Amino acid sequence: MKFGYFDDVNREYVITTPATPYPWINYLGCQDFFSLISNTSGGYCFYRDARLRRITRYRYNNVPIDSGGRYFYIYDSGDYWTPGWMPVKRELDRYECRHGLGYTRITGERNGVEVSQLAFVPLNYNGEVNQVVITNKSGSEKEIALFSFVEFCLWNAMDDMTNFQRNFSTGEVEVEGSAIYHKTEYRERRNHYAFFWVNSPIDGFDTDRESFLGLYNGFDSPKNVAAGKPTNSIASGWSPIASHYIKMSLKPGEKRSYIFVLGYVENPPEEKWERKGVINKKRAREMQQKFIDDTCVEKAFQELKDYWADLCSKFALESHDEKLNRMVNIWNPYQCMVTFNMSRSASYFESGISRGMGFRDSAQDLLGFVHQVPERARQRILDLASTQFEDGSAYHQYQPLTKKGNSDIGSGFNDDPLWLILATAQYIKETGDFGILDEMVPFDCDENKKDTLFEHLKRSFYHVVNNLGPHGLPLIGRADWNDCLNLNCFSTQPMNPFTPADKFEGRVAESVFIAGMFVLIGPEYVELCKRRGLSEEAAEAEKHIQNMVNAVLTHGYDGEWFLRAYDHFGNKIGSKECSEGQIFIEPQGICVMAGIGVKEGLAQKALDSVMKRLDTKYGIVLHTPAYTEYYLNLGEISSYPPGYKENAGIFCHNNPWIAIAETVIGRGDRAFEVYSKIAPAYIEDISDIHRTEPYVYSQMIAGRTRWSFGEAKNSWLTGTAAWNFVAITQYILGVRPVYDGLMVDPCIPASWDGFTVTREFRGSKYRIRVENPEHICKGVNKVIMDGKEIEGQVLPVSPKESEHEVIVIMG
Repeated sequence: MKFGYFDDVNREYVITTPATPYPWINYLGCQDFFSLISNTSGGYCFYRDARLRRITRYRYNNVPIDSGGRYFYIYDSGDYWTPGWMPVKRELDRYECRHGLGYTRITGERNGVEVSQLAFVPLNYNGEVNQVVITNKSGSEKEIALFSFVEFCLWNAMDDMTNFQRNFSTGEVEVEGSAIYHKTEYRERRNHYAFFWVNSPIDGFDTDRESFLGLYNGFDSPKNVAAGKPTNSIASGWSPIASHYIKMSLKPGEKRSYIFVLGYVENPPEEKWERKGVINKKRAREMQQKFIDDTCVEKAFQELKDYWADLCSKFALESHDEKLNRMVNIWNPYQCMVTFNMSRSASYFESGISRGMGFRDSAQDLLGFVHQVPERARQRILDLASTQFEDGSAYHQYQPLTKKGNSDIGSGFNDDPLWLILATAQYIKETGDFGILDEMVPFDCDENKKDTLFEHLKRSFYHVVNNLGPHGLPLIGRADWNDCLNLNCFSTQPMNPFTPADKFEGRVAESVFIAGMFVLIGPEYVELCKRRGLSEEAAEAEKHIQNMVNAVLTHGYDGEWFLRAYDHFGNKIGSKECSEGQIFIEPQGICVMAGIGVKEGLAQKALDSVMKRLDTKYGIVLHTPAYTEYYLNLGEISSYPPGYKENAGIFCHNNPWIAIAETVIGRGDRAFEVYSKIAPAYIEDISDIHRTEPYVYSQMIAGRTRWSFGEAKNSWLTGTAAWNFVAITQYILGVRPVYDGLMVDPCIPASWDGFTVTREFRGSKYRIRVENPEHICKGVNKVIMDGKEIEGQVLPVSPKESEHEVIVIMG
């Protein structure tokens, strides 16, 4: 069942009913100011850090769901309603929500009044703009009142939800003209404030939540809206809000446009005040002047659309499959960019309070967006490396506002360091910027302890070498990629899954997954050594990689598939010897991607086992059989009910590893089957089952052991986005950057006649037409560039701003 449709021409998903199976959201913002907005205008805003600079308040897991946002109430002769349906939920004569790239347009109509709300965050602007257009479509004159509404968060989202003995005494606002300023804590330790402004004279306002809503009312029935008039309340100590009241008379066919700006301002300490007790509003007024009329909105909106059009043009696909085209050209790269901006910190599932930017998360996300904004990728790499310790380990997360490691989580996730090597290598392949390796980067953000980025990568590599277990496989530490596989933790306390017990030192439990990573990513370190003239170091590193290959083949293969790990007692995990959890998806993908066991036929046997034992109609489950009890030696993974998340759910992040692995052994039909099973555009028809947005990937889909089989959770912010973009563009379509050019090595379904990719690479544009006359899955017979056949499959780097026509004939 569908609840809307794709509009590929406008790069939009059009939602035609407000009662979607779950709130379907969009992200606004590209740089420092971000907003989440649902199809009913729910959500919240923040500046850079979802925890430390939360602008508006949002209560997670609300009943009813999706309560709180930027609302525009219409009062029409005693009848009041909202154009997004929520929160009032009056029946609308017409409803439409268009989620586009960086903007959302919601239109509602009732009793002859149409209201259109366009929400976006302009480029280079620390605020959210809402253009509200009210049109009288009836045959008679209308007396209308418009009430705006936002609820301010008291900056630190965690403190805002917990420290009520203080917070119920600190709320402060100022009102000046059509602007309402939120200045809680500004007179002490803060130099920032927020404002909510409209480009029109107002007929009243409210800034106190209780005065506006009524103590026992919700957002669906605000006291002042029901009465049709404000109270001009000033918040003092209690919960501050911002609500404008505007009266208007509209003749038949007449329309009015109002521009609302929710903005964030920082003042230098010496410029905090206009006079005692009055905040310096100079910067706020400058922001307001940028949106004084509709022409300003139109200009900024077009700049935003042009920005996204340019980003999406970096890799463009023309194929026979419109679903594939829309994923590759629009929604997958869009989700990659949003995920890069947020990591895993802010969604309708993640509150943004505890996680910040993940080390492995951000490094993997970079794979999906580096071709779009390489300069931002460069900075992200340096930020990540700065949170690394001198022994090569790293903080698992850091807060984006401070860029300091998040000590609440700490370190000890032993896969983290290797992802830094992969991210750096991918950046260099995309840009040719080997100079990044010479950047001086601190350890643990300590400027007194600095070394080159290359030295950071070396320590990442040797963090594995220096932490091997009894079988010569990498020690897992607190966890590897799967945070919930906790082989050293032995947690018996609720809410304490990652804390190792004192009596276990953690020098036995090993990860076959990290071993596969080491063999996959280690050669990138070797290549960088060679290009720096470090031949002896390269040779030494190659020995360590070969030793790891031998260790995996000797101790990491279970007859028909790769083992997952060894636990603290040296027992196998992910083995036919186990009663539950006999086979895991992760090592089958990553080890085959690394080429382990390919020539021996073991890789194909492992992937056949995935198909036979793990595959379902909605995707590949993480392991099978599901754990039916809590295993102290396994930890959090067995704490979930069977079929959810890491306990035999379809954890979408690692499905593309299998797709890529299938291309390694040349099975293009199977690779595309794996890809399309979880690609949103291909499962739009089952939106009633899937529930989350049909235009972006979710983290998890309930596995076959749950009654809710096929239901997704945790959409948007997931490594699934980047890895699926890598899988489809670099390995199935086969166009990927390498150090000395652009490799073309497709592995596609045999039924395809071909496809065309336009790829920008190091300042040049390559139009690559792949032809498949013999209808094979893999293999290139001939590459012709600008009319001349070239040797091999790597398109050479060309002068900037040059354009090239390439024909690739498979065979």
